[in-house]
Amino acid sequence: MTQTALTIPSPLDLSAIERASLQPSTKAKYQREIEVMRLAGVNPSNYPALQAYADSLKSSRKQFLKSALRLMTLGFEQSIKAGATPENLAQAQAALMRLDAMRGAVQVPQHKGTKAHTWLSQKQVAEITALCNDSLEGKRDWIVLGLLLGAGLRREELVSLTFDAIKTLPTKNGGERVVIEVTGKGAKTRVIPLNSKLAYRLHEWKQIVGGGRIARSLGMKKELGESMSAVAIFHLVNKYGEKIGLPELAPHDLRRTYAQLGFEAGVPITQVSVLLGHSSVATTQKYLNLALDLESTASDFIPLS
Repeated sequence: MTQTALTIPSPLDLSAIERASLQPSTKAKYQREIEVMRLAGVNPSNYPALQAYADSLKSSRKQFLKSALRLMTLGFEQSIKAGATPENLAQAQAALMRLDAMRGAVQVPQHKGTKAHTWLSQKQVAEITALCNDSLEGKRDWIVLGLLLGAGLRREELVSLTFDAIKTLPTKNGGERVVIEVTGKGAKTRVIPLNSKLAYRLHEWKQIVGGGRIARSLGMKKELGESMSAVAIFHLVNKYGEKIGLPELAPHDLRRTYAQLGFEAGVPITQVSVLLGHSSVATTQKYLNLALDLESTASDFIPLS
């Protein structure tokens, strides 16, 4: 009996990443890790070589590499399964095992315990937004901080957010509420209601910039650009964090603050999870200061002298 040949595609085909429903910045990180691996002369089909290479990377880079390989191997798996026949079944199974080993070669350590995340208090939120003056730059900065704090956006979501995302929807009691429609990770769309102050400031900002992207750069002469990068948003948040004594404040801390203050005010955790665009409540719980009681703790009862 003639054995049907099984063709396995090249493991360095980046098209699976390009086709994935991911933010452009995430795709770029995945593609960069694959390219760096290739330049290092590492064949991902060689388990010991891939494992040794992955062990030399920082955790964040390991995660990007692992996720990139997972995306590519999922496509290969489908191709192998589609080409499997009774005659080449053993070859197909061996190929699937090799792909599984490729994914398993990159081990990302899971953090355990409680991490000291940063959340702003209501007082700090008022303080940091009050620092934005009435200049063009101050108005822009308020909008950026306002959307991170008042809508819980990821900075990549803010980068691509346009004025077309702002909509007015009817409420159950016959009123109206301004919302933004955001497309986040995994191309999932969610609707986030805004408070009246943020809605008004966005309306005011649109009158100034005229439309297009909401987050805008400012040139050396303070002329408006067409967009603002994720790196620029990070530096903006960092700058304002320094002014309130938090020099390492990052955009994701403002997203956590949105979740924490909402939860403390009585918004159900399931609702907070939906507003953040999380796939599970378990992810949302990691954002919240649930397990660590900072008001009363063991150290309060240790009679140091």
